[in-house]
Amino acid sequence: MTRFALTLEFDGTPFFGLQRQAHGPSVQQAVEEAIHATTGETITLHAAGRTDAGVHALGMRVHADVAKDIAPFRLMEALNHHLRPNPIAVLDCVVVPDDWHARFSCVGREYLYRIANRRAPLTLDANRAWQVPQPLDAEAMHRAAQALVGRHDFTTFRSVHCQAQSPEKTLDLLSVERAGQEVHIRAAARSFLHHQVRSMVGCLALVGMGRWREEQVGEALAARDRQALGLNAPSEGLYFVRALYPDD
Repeated sequence: MTRFALTLEFDGTPFFGLQRQAHGPSVQQAVEEAIHATTGETITLHAAGRTDAGVHALGMRVHADVAKDIAPFRLMEALNHHLRPNPIAVLDCVVVPDDWHARFSCVGREYLYRIANRRAPLTLDANRAWQVPQPLDAEAMHRAAQALVGRHDFTTFRSVHCQAQSPEKTLDLLSVERAGQEVHIRAAARSFLHHQVRSMVGCLALVGMGRWREEQVGEALAARDRQALGLNAPSEGLYFVRALYPDD
């Protein structure tokens, strides 16, 4: 049995999330079926993170144990063939030690959130960015975001369906910058709560629109109450950028 680590890029629009679902298509199901078509084996895919419906990935790390004797490059090529027409691509495939785990060996995760700050309808970026037509003050958003950096109780920014044992997380980075007609929010931490990034982005957007004072983001955090959340940003602007491991 060989353990392969794969790096996936995918458009989350047609999926009900990364994790296999009983009520609709998932990224996990598509990759597991591609592996079965390649090897004849029924395997379980393990991922560095779980993404909601509509969330995208630039570099999601996953692993699978395969009995078939096959080189990493051949496996990658075969999976990309069988994944068509799903909007999923295997960017990299390597053999890893048997004790390497895509989720449990991961020591850091990074996300990007794209806001298309323009009035004209989205064409090329439809379903790939959150369109906010009102002018956004990215500098004010960045200043407000710094209240969330560090170790905190993120109950306010946590989905009521979150299964994490504790609402406490350490946020290593939360930055906001303008890139032309887009505003990019980057977040990095060892791990995140369910909806944490989208909830933080929604409140920062309220600051950018002038509907919230900069200090209200910190006040919402201190409230430790989901009712204090101003806005949960939609899924289409969120991208899982990469997972970090001790050897990276």
